[in-house]
Amino acid sequence: MQLTIRGIGQDVQMLSYLLAKNPSNLYERSVNGHLVRGFFSQFTENEVEVTFFVTPDSIELSRNNSKVYDITSYINDREFAASSIFCTLLRTALGTALNGKPKEEYEPWVNHSFNLEFSFGPVASQLSDQEMLDLFQPLGFKVEITYGEMDYKMDFKTESTARYITLKGSTTLQMGLRQLFVLIPVLDNYKHYYIDEKEVEKIERYGEGWLDHHPKREFIFRQALRFEELYSQIEPQEPQAIKTEPKIRLNELRYDKIIEKINQFNYKESIVDLGSGEGKLAERLGFISGVKEILAVEPSQSASLKALRRFEKVEPKPDFIMPKQILGSLFYYDERLKNKDIIILCEVIEHIDEYRLPKIMQTILQDYRPKLLLITTPNQEYNKVYGMGEGYRHPDHRFEWTREEFVQWCQMQNENQDYELTFDGIGDEDKIHGFPTQMCLCTRKEL
Repeated sequence: MQLTIRGIGQDVQMLSYLLAKNPSNLYERSVNGHLVRGFFSQFTENEVEVTFFVTPDSIELSRNNSKVYDITSYINDREFAASSIFCTLLRTALGTALNGKPKEEYEPWVNHSFNLEFSFGPVASQLSDQEMLDLFQPLGFKVEITYGEMDYKMDFKTESTARYITLKGSTTLQMGLRQLFVLIPVLDNYKHYYIDEKEVEKIERYGEGWLDHHPKREFIFRQALRFEELYSQIEPQEPQAIKTEPKIRLNELRYDKIIEKINQFNYKESIVDLGSGEGKLAERLGFISGVKEILAVEPSQSASLKALRRFEKVEPKPDFIMPKQILGSLFYYDERLKNKDIIILCEVIEHIDEYRLPKIMQTILQDYRPKLLLITTPNQEYNKVYGMGEGYRHPDHRFEWTREEFVQWCQMQNENQDYELTFDGIGDEDKIHGFPTQMCLCTRKEL
């Protein structure tokens, strides 16, 4: 079974960096006895094509299965068809692209749309051609289904017909692969038993930004949630922290502006960075003069560990305050965050469903009661400057507001009028569309 990714047009060579694969080398790995190979068949300025093959060991498959299967587990189409096992084994090779975590200098390309073509198969599925079209066409793909006769019998009675699927469209590599990793198992004929919670979390993670809006969403969940991991030793990868902004330079401008505002504020002994991710902002907060305590609050354990390693690498300096890592969530009250001088929500709120935000803001403004709350979020109007269409800057964004919508929302959260609101922008200003990032400073009036 194989997956071929083909990109055409300008800058397609960046795909090799997003995949973290050298086009001059053959990729070959053994994943618990099953062989995964990859190679680039084309690598020119305007065309890149890479193919990944997976060859499972059918004996190893049966040996490691916790269920008892009959002899057909050795001779059916399982080890030849693109399936949930295919995705499980291929995830190791494509983990960098799926998680959107290439080397830092290539991170801006994670959210870049390429003209891509995904070809995979053979597919052994009871779904009709039309049902397959209904899965992929709503995602914006042009779908081609071709047939090829297999030279073996599936049940010794009828000959099987293999189908190969080709998808063509403009999308990011990460989004395209995440969609495949949800939908290929949906095509799978194999009668799995019900799956565990980890598989549900994986589907939700890969489905962020598109699955909730798919017209066949319920059908996809019914099909996908039949599955159970056949290899107990192959675990899904931990979700990685996601970059909130494709422009690295804008990240730096954002951090500079936040620190500038903090330095202008009279109270800054204690600072809370809510949703601190891998600690890039928290590290810089540690150098602000007058700061005595920094709490870096992050729900992801893997991101928190990366942040801790980042802090530990800072050369010993007498003026650096080591941030304290707290595994926590905005959705739960934490007594440790109460009565701090400053709380920061830097590119966080757009990753949360709108209906959940008022409760979070009530906790921050009425329970934690910081002297200063600083919020940044993308300016949806500025997306036109980037040349974007209807979509968001990142697939994990649940919304992006215009400047007017952001002002109205902030005013609604300040219903008790305890805070004075000041609005600002970050980045290169456009005369019509404003700044790429918008900012609100909520200063408690009683100070």
